[in-house]
Amino acid sequence: MFTINVEKECGCFRKSEFENNKRFSSKDDALLQAQLMVNHMNTKFCQKHDFVLSEDGENFKIAVYDAQKSHSGCCGGGHCS
Repeated sequence: MFTINVEKECGCFRKSEFENNKRFSSKDDALLQAQLMVNHMNTKFCQKHDFVLSEDGENFKIAVYDAQKSHSGCCGGGHCS
């Protein structure tokens, strides 16, 4: 079995139709779904995070990073002066 794991479920992920730790019997199906998820999350979510896919054996991990703030000025996090 192949699993897609999102390491940190942000608010946008929790509100989405996506499912964490989803399992597939086919590696190709899991990889395709993981790529679709990452693309959707990076283009349709709020842009506060960047999502990056990596593979580790039978697991596809989607890591979550804070997005770069340089493109829009204040990130809205309440700490900009």
